[in-house]
Amino acid sequence: MRQTVVIDVVGLSRELLGTNTPNLTALSKAGSLRALRPVTPAVTCTVQSTFLTGLSPAGHGAVGNGWYFRDLAQVWLWRQSNHLVEGEKVWETARRRDPAVTCANLFWWFNMYSSADVSVTPRPLYPADGRKIPDIYAEPPALADRLKRELGEFPFFHFWGPKADIRSSQWIAAAAKKVFDWESPSLSLVYLPHLDYSLQRLGPNDPAVSKDVQAVDRICGELITHFQDRGARIVVLSEYGMTPVDAPIHINRVLREAGLVRVKPELGLEALDAGASEAFAVADHQIAHIYVRNEKRIPDVKTLLERVPGIERVLDEEGKTEIGLNHCRSGELVAISRPDRWFTYYYWFDDELAPDFARTVDIHRKPGYDPVELFTDPAIPFLPLKVGWILMKKKLGFRYLMDVIPLDGSLVKGSHGRLPDHPDQGPVLISSERLPRLGESVSAMAVKGIILDHLFEDSQVPGTKR
Repeated sequence: MRQTVVIDVVGLSRELLGTNTPNLTALSKAGSLRALRPVTPAVTCTVQSTFLTGLSPAGHGAVGNGWYFRDLAQVWLWRQSNHLVEGEKVWETARRRDPAVTCANLFWWFNMYSSADVSVTPRPLYPADGRKIPDIYAEPPALADRLKRELGEFPFFHFWGPKADIRSSQWIAAAAKKVFDWESPSLSLVYLPHLDYSLQRLGPNDPAVSKDVQAVDRICGELITHFQDRGARIVVLSEYGMTPVDAPIHINRVLREAGLVRVKPELGLEALDAGASEAFAVADHQIAHIYVRNEKRIPDVKTLLERVPGIERVLDEEGKTEIGLNHCRSGELVAISRPDRWFTYYYWFDDELAPDFARTVDIHRKPGYDPVELFTDPAIPFLPLKVGWILMKKKLGFRYLMDVIPLDGSLVKGSHGRLPDHPDQGPVLISSERLPRLGESVSAMAVKGIILDHLFEDSQVPGTKR
């Protein structure tokens, strides 16, 4: 067995590789570079689950970054329990071959309560007074305090939101090196989210993105050197590539105009009443799951959405089966946008009636993914003064609302979720090893086997019988 480290560089595509990525380019030239064919939807929770199980979404059940829990009549995104992912994980398969195999998971999603030996993941604390306090969850539990003593608190507010930047990836990389040296896991999984931020804010074609590409390449170079000096094999991969977008699709407003979405007045604002709606959408980047209460209405809802500008396809049961998304958690219909569009979760017509969480960073209460959380509202005068006043109330122990997020989907310039139109726009797989039996591109469902091939010395070339 040979120690293997898998580094997930979110948003990395072939078109971003080159002069700005000397470390990743050197690794690919010494080893291998292949285009990756992602699954649909090409979003974090789905693709990572495919990497680790070798299954399509129909097999592992992670049909998006979240979905409608029909038995609860609630939408939940960004859950963390590994019990939500069906199928045998790569480390479990490896243990059947060699019981001595251990695995450390550093910030890959669905990280909690898995059978991995070591886990570290963000887990803020939410006291009853409404505060959000940065923290991490770790297994074994003592590891959390040890990492915080060595590295300081995890920079949670730099992991997502308007302040998201390189600091979160730097902390995760430092933690990965510490855990590797302390625990010596057979398999390490490392998540570097930094590129995701600038690519959604600016779009992949903005020249300013090059600085962020250089920054994440430097982190990768440090990790590659650290792990290779200790004899480990390296796999660098990405979940998806970004495409430039110039306008959102407000799919729930379309459904509401048709009388299908129901809202509930709450304290003068509007809350989505998913359980009472005839049809509503869980928006997730360029994919939207549409949940239709009465199956007899599915054809009419499909026809309605097919007429919406910016929607490229609407999949029914046959279409979902064709792409491996026919799981009971999926919507009755799945909409896919054009490459230059993406879906908001917005369901209100008047911004004055938007729920209070809409203008905050609140990934768990919003019934859909919201990339606008990466921005602050340019319409707020004297924004630093407002933020300072809110933080003062927080420090004094008062309830507060950090309502600085705009409600303008046009700010977003990059998105993902649909399959790329060209391989250069899609994700990549780089290996420290030569992989002669692989073609020019590999399926995301083949990644599990490739990781196993790296782990076991008698299976250096993918395709060897396991």
